[in-house]
Amino acid sequence: MCTSHEHDHGQEAAGAGAGRRGFLRATALLGAAATAGVALPVAAAGTASASSPKWRPDTESRRFTLAVMPDTQYLFDGPSIDKAPVEASLRYLLEQGEEENIVFLSHLGDLTQNGAAAEFAAIGEAFALLDRRGVGYSVLAGNHDVQPSGTDQRGPTPYLDVFGPDRFERHRTFGGASADGYNTYHLFRAAGREWMVLALDWRLSDQGYAWAKKVLAAHPRTPVVLTTHELVVEDDTLSAYGQQLWDRLVKDHDQIFLTLNGHYWPAGRATLRNTAGNDVHLHLTNYQNRYFGGAAMIRLYRFDLDRGVIDVATVSPWILGRAAEGLNELERQEIELSGDADRFSVAVDFQKRFSGFDPVPQRPARPVSRMLIRGTAAYWRFESPVSGTVRDLSGRGNDLTVVSVGGGSLGWSADHHPDQPGHGSLEFQGYKSPLRGAYLRTVDGAPLNSATFEDGYTIEAFYRLPADWDPDHNAWSGLVSRTGTGGAAGRTADDPDEPLATLSLSNDREPQWAMRPTDQEGIATNWGQETPLETWWHLAVVNDGKHTTLYVQGCPVVRNPKASAVGITSVGEPWLLGGYTYADRIDQIFHGRLGDVRIVSRALPVSSFMTH
Repeated sequence: MCTSHEHDHGQEAAGAGAGRRGFLRATALLGAAATAGVALPVAAAGTASASSPKWRPDTESRRFTLAVMPDTQYLFDGPSIDKAPVEASLRYLLEQGEEENIVFLSHLGDLTQNGAAAEFAAIGEAFALLDRRGVGYSVLAGNHDVQPSGTDQRGPTPYLDVFGPDRFERHRTFGGASADGYNTYHLFRAAGREWMVLALDWRLSDQGYAWAKKVLAAHPRTPVVLTTHELVVEDDTLSAYGQQLWDRLVKDHDQIFLTLNGHYWPAGRATLRNTAGNDVHLHLTNYQNRYFGGAAMIRLYRFDLDRGVIDVATVSPWILGRAAEGLNELERQEIELSGDADRFSVAVDFQKRFSGFDPVPQRPARPVSRMLIRGTAAYWRFESPVSGTVRDLSGRGNDLTVVSVGGGSLGWSADHHPDQPGHGSLEFQGYKSPLRGAYLRTVDGAPLNSATFEDGYTIEAFYRLPADWDPDHNAWSGLVSRTGTGGAAGRTADDPDEPLATLSLSNDREPQWAMRPTDQEGIATNWGQETPLETWWHLAVVNDGKHTTLYVQGCPVVRNPKASAVGITSVGEPWLLGGYTYADRIDQIFHGRLGDVRIVSRALPVSSFMTH
């Protein structure tokens, strides 16, 4: 990239400050920085390739890293050829491959300054480090790698001689190339699914566009990272050619969720809405204007599908490896870049973002019989509107009746937790002052009313809070509760007017299980963390006959009592769904949706929860 027009975009201020230890530790660089030379094993250089292990990323982990290397042209410029920085970066990837779970490397073009055979021979030797270990990677031609005029129909070049399709044919990740050889696609497996890197020449011809569309059509359910040399020119701005690429290819192919390009500087980002109405993140990364031509800096795109985020970091392994020798003033600024353009996070709800082209099939409803496991004391599900009585599907007679307060009623919705056995939920519309709404109570004489569960129990419930949930009017409503008071049971420690058991939501939307065990005077509690609005949650309270654990989404929470908790005290009064009593009077009614509820008279392992 080095025309005067491009250079007018300015120079980026040094982004690294003095306090780097925290970041270096986070990127697994701190230990390497304390080692002399490039802090990577000699074997990683491929000098003993016969004994080097093959590249084996964890393809099922939901955390993985895509490495990116932008313009390296100043390192391969006529007689000024220095492949050490590139080799240092590639060795770093080899050393950190397992810890970072690096699945692929993409070079963004302008590998060389003049596109000369000697320049390509040198950088080709550097990339042989990856070839010998079977590492998946892609390259593409930038304007300095080929004659800048013309398109991908330009014919033979030194670029093709070194980085043509023949080089990649033995790579497991290589999918194929266009007939001209300048465009390639690569498939890798990560997070249990297939992903694609579509590496496009810096100037696509009509044939190139047609080929790219054909590749995308042949992989309709595969998310795609598009790499090319020129697209974003600065923050929120595309170049003229970048706009063409967006209009002719990117915007109408929902699979493309991320694009990466070099060519311009400083680094920048844009987010555009595609035809399907989804965001596409377009990133410009290039450091050739910095010390030592960028020193083959690499970007690490750390995908975390559970957190729904891509964390981005920028490091210079070559400078890092020289730390023990003593760095000069410019090198100290370049070990890693921590400015907003070089270290940031991108939030992506991957399942939602990919649902348009690869929807996750809805889990089918499961028959009631599968939920009636050994020890089931009560099971209620709401697959249709409630009228009158809600039957206990366990067959044990713990039926529910509707209780209206202030003229309130229960609604119904087909909405449900994705792992809920029954497909439907009740809509409770509780309000504190004045009190109104409706809730459910077990019928008089229900066996559940007198059960004490001294051998253990599991109580499960699915719930979702709406956007208008207000702690002033909706806090401390019970999902599942047992009526009767501590005072009535002769247990006066703590507040004697509290109910004997309640699984409630605090003013901070924290689930709380508060109850009086049969072996204690006071109230035992378990607390969960804040649960966001407009999200379905599964709760499980599990007592093994000795102590109780609260699970949120199948995960045990930390705020559990260490004292023993045996059984649940009873005075023979009903259980409630959606209601909470104080001093034996209804005090609060749930506001939100409640899905399947099950009570089992034994401790269940997580693998037996209704979510499984």
